[in-house]
Amino acid sequence: MITIGAKIEHPSKGEGVIFGETENTWRIYFKDSGEEEIGKAYDGLALIEPGDDNASTGITLEDVVAAVENVFDSYYDATEIVEMADKWDGGTLILQPGDTDMQGKEIPIDTFFHKIVMMRDRLRVLEQNVNSHKTLTESEKIQLQQYITRIYGSMTTFNVLFKNKNDSFVGEKK
Repeated sequence: MITIGAKIEHPSKGEGVIFGETENTWRIYFKDSGEEEIGKAYDGLALIEPGDDNASTGITLEDVVAAVENVFDSYYDATEIVEMADKWDGGTLILQPGDTDMQGKEIPIDTFFHKIVMMRDRLRVLEQNVNSHKTLTESEKIQLQQYITRIYGSMTTFNVLFKNKNDSFVGEKK
């Protein structure tokens, strides 16, 4: 039976963990795509591991976080750790508008770096989804892949933030 805490398999989104529900939907955390809401009437979910039947009474956010971390620690390879170059540790990104009447913004570089890495990882997932898509033609896949490659190329400016060259963005190779 599917309940909160259950580990499930979705045909296109892969494995996930149910962490919440409404009357008609499940709230599911998927490793690659994050949080999703899926209707309870959807019959494409396959139960991998049952949840705790008592979880719907008194479950806290901390319980959900612990459950999700436990499932991913148990069932998935450790996620790749991408390190920021040491020279940026403790640094701040300062955005100063040209209009002196407007206030600037300071952002810790590690926060900015984390967002760049998340974007890179989501581009990789998009690339995998395009390449494995069942209804796209090969020419459509190639066309979409070219756009993704151009995005990678546009992001090479941020390679200065990466400690390891293998983690950085690579655009079109000439």
